[in-house]
Amino acid sequence: MIIALAFIYPHLMVSPGRLAPGHAQLGTDCFACHTPLLGASAGRCVTCHAVADISLRSTTGVALTRTGPAARTPFHQHLVAQNCLACHNGHQGSGIGRSTRMTFSHALLQPATQASCATCHTAPTNNLHRGLTAACSTCHSTERWRPATLDHTRFFQLDGDHNAPCATCHVNNDTSRYTCYGCHEHQQDRITIKHLREGIRDFQNCVSCHRSAHGEPERPGGRERRSGRERD
Repeated sequence: MIIALAFIYPHLMVSPGRLAPGHAQLGTDCFACHTPLLGASAGRCVTCHAVADISLRSTTGVALTRTGPAARTPFHQHLVAQNCLACHNGHQGSGIGRSTRMTFSHALLQPATQASCATCHTAPTNNLHRGLTAACSTCHSTERWRPATLDHTRFFQLDGDHNAPCATCHVNNDTSRYTCYGCHEHQQDRITIKHLREGIRDFQNCVSCHRSAHGEPERPGGRERRSGRERD
């Protein structure tokens, strides 16, 4: 009797929750995606979602024009296997949130695509990444984008006096910015006067000149400041 009811009213008997917005038009047609006793399969997904069109066109063939993060290069075409259920759940459920969403497995990508992050991810343009040529995997993992690991002996080198916890310089784990005032107690007005006297108007990026806790500050271009004069 229960099995019969599950076949007749599957949306009432076995549904794990509300359909995701993209599937709302299916209503109570559970068998559009599910095979009785076998569940959903990628084979059913691609009957509506053509692999070549994913992220490019809708299921009705309308071109998708998006901006922001959603406008990144489509990557579904680079998967080694079309295992839709590895990342997607057609049911929204009642308690879905960022913590309950499935994460993408980079193991699904073809080896050549795995080695080229820019195939899917927009290249960063902030000051922290500008000029870096190392592979993304040097600091980032495919499990989590943050927190990232940074070896200061290789990038943005500092001397031994700055061997401090990240939070000392990077407030609230914001590695795109830093502060020297976690250790160095300077008065802002005195810093302003001193730098303007030396003809330095941009003095927010301390390490561009002060590369070491010892010796004279180095000006961009490899020149040092001594007694108000520059020398090569």
